[in-house]
Amino acid sequence: MPKMSRIARGGAALSLAALIAGCAILGNDFASSGAPGLPPLSDGPIPPAFTAFVESQWPAAEARGVTRATFAAAFRGVGPDEDVLAKATIQPEFSRAIWDYLDDMAAESRIATGRDMLVRHRALLDRIEATYGVDRHVVVAIWGMESSYGAILRDPTKVKNVVRALATLGWRGGSRAAYGRQQLNAVLRILEHHDVDARHMTGSWAGAMGQTQFIPTTYLAYAVDFDGDGRRDIWTSVPDALASTANYLRKSGWQAGATWGYEVVLPPGFDSSLEGRSASLADWTARGVVRAAGSAFPRPGDQATLLLPAGPGGPAFLTLRNFQAIKRYNNANAYALGVGHLADRLAGGGPFVKPWPRGYTPLDEAGRAELQSRLNAIGFPLEKIDGKVGPQTVAAIRAFEAQRGLAVTGNASLELLTLLRNG
Repeated sequence: MPKMSRIARGGAALSLAALIAGCAILGNDFASSGAPGLPPLSDGPIPPAFTAFVESQWPAAEARGVTRATFAAAFRGVGPDEDVLAKATIQPEFSRAIWDYLDDMAAESRIATGRDMLVRHRALLDRIEATYGVDRHVVVAIWGMESSYGAILRDPTKVKNVVRALATLGWRGGSRAAYGRQQLNAVLRILEHHDVDARHMTGSWAGAMGQTQFIPTTYLAYAVDFDGDGRRDIWTSVPDALASTANYLRKSGWQAGATWGYEVVLPPGFDSSLEGRSASLADWTARGVVRAAGSAFPRPGDQATLLLPAGPGGPAFLTLRNFQAIKRYNNANAYALGVGHLADRLAGGGPFVKPWPRGYTPLDEAGRAELQSRLNAIGFPLEKIDGKVGPQTVAAIRAFEAQRGLAVTGNASLELLTLLRNG
């Protein structure tokens, strides 16, 4: 990519304030019309206080080697995003049960698309595995969970402009303001390297970028140019996105040739207070713990930690070193379990052996979509009928249950769907 023209850092004829203001004026018309497939840069006139905040970030950017031309281009037409502030400050009104989360992460459609991607990108994944030693199914599972294999980035209603999102957080993000300013500085360094231009730097409201959702500082540390075009492009280059993910996992301690963990069966009377305890697989076997699949542990010397994500009444797992490597991506047991389980399903494995303690009969993806459609039809509006039980679907279920005098659970159950079918 050609270098952009540079403006002298010291005695530029045009002041930084004037340069940013001029860029903002030019950008407003562009943002209002909206580039096809890209999220908007502003929603109207840009507040002077926001422009002042942007200007205040120049000294830190300059100290990191960012040119004034890059800085001005990054903020051209950029205004604050109230939706980002809402997401940063409003606490969710409920916590999803882990089984609902995993139902979505390993939905039939996600598995089918992932298996297609494994075939389509077989040669690429061969090279990535040979280079980084990370299981292809895990890499593709992260890709599927983070961006639905890149599909989300093609929907401007689901992604944000990263410069805009992080500038908004840095400006008025409360407890997230310091994070926003740190990541914004990293974004400017990425732009200075010309891996991507500011308009096409898209991601989440919190600044996670590209097809596998790297925050900017992680990108600087771990992103790679795997297709050899001179740019680390995790937005449009599948090779760069997937190889960057594999490189991150390897640097996070991934053990080649090993799995993330195993679903296990605990013996009668097992002491569930041992959750979180680490011991060798041979030691766990001596305690009566066996694989749910029935076969022996292939590496009995591996250290494993017991995980009971739904308590002793639900599935049990022994997680290995690679589980912790996945948690470097997102430090949540549910996330790492989702990646591991989706990877296993992509490799041909089946559902968990032990059912979750739901207290209701779960629906498959088609059933969840029918439930959403029926709720929508009787006045509980949903933006999407997609078979995924997210915050809006749970809120609609709870509202329906409350209106009908039912126990308010938010569960997408067969019992509820039957009730709706029967009017």
